[in-house]
Amino acid sequence: MNQEERLDVLIDYLTRENPSMAMEANGMDEKISLFRGLCNVRPPENVSDDFLRVQDAFLTEWNESRTITRMEDLQEVEPQVYVWQGDITRLAVDAIVNAANSDFIGCMHPNHHCIDNIIHTRAGVQLRLECADIIQKQGRKEAMGKAKLTKGYNLPAPYVIHTVGPYIDQRGVTPLKEQLLASSYKSCLDVATEKGLTSIAFCCISTGEFNFPNKRAAEIAIETVRTYITETDAHIQVIFNVFTDKDARIYEQLLGHRE
Repeated sequence: MNQEERLDVLIDYLTRENPSMAMEANGMDEKISLFRGLCNVRPPENVSDDFLRVQDAFLTEWNESRTITRMEDLQEVEPQVYVWQGDITRLAVDAIVNAANSDFIGCMHPNHHCIDNIIHTRAGVQLRLECADIIQKQGRKEAMGKAKLTKGYNLPAPYVIHTVGPYIDQRGVTPLKEQLLASSYKSCLDVATEKGLTSIAFCCISTGEFNFPNKRAAEIAIETVRTYITETDAHIQVIFNVFTDKDARIYEQLLGHRE
């Protein structure tokens, strides 16, 4: 079964579950977009073993068709710290960090551009099921500044660490919001070191959809990581993953400079 045939099987299964989203899709790009949208809106309900088998085969080949970046491809900008620009789902490190929302089951807006959506799409429906199980067991939404570990499923990274950063509203950045952002970074590092992981890639938590000013967020991220490495003597390698040119310039300017 080739990739397009796998997509046809997956789309057929998902549209039978959700007939309101049935539509014609021609060619790989349209079919991938439809498949992604169907997965995005799908609630965390069990699927058949046959679906998972086809989905995993499709996602494995889809993910591996891109250039995958590994630790040995990166260069330190300071001890144990790296910067890499690109799609975080292309990183084959021990864990990537997902900027989750408090519902914790992944972005449910079809084909949304946020990192939460992209990570869940590339990982597969199993990730939403595991996240839903975590929330069900704890009996409440996820609090800001905490972190939870899940498998990475079909991603190049074997683990995903999910954290809910602070949202910046009309009141702007406050000391509490800065503390919560720092807590997100530290909680992710705690989870990674407790699991014995040797590398972690951070997205730019709370920027973008959550409106945290990019430069201040980067300052907090860098300060928190530097302090953690110094105070804990952790040997974990930390990658700051930036996606936009704006964030790349900010991290380039800030890293390597100490008071």
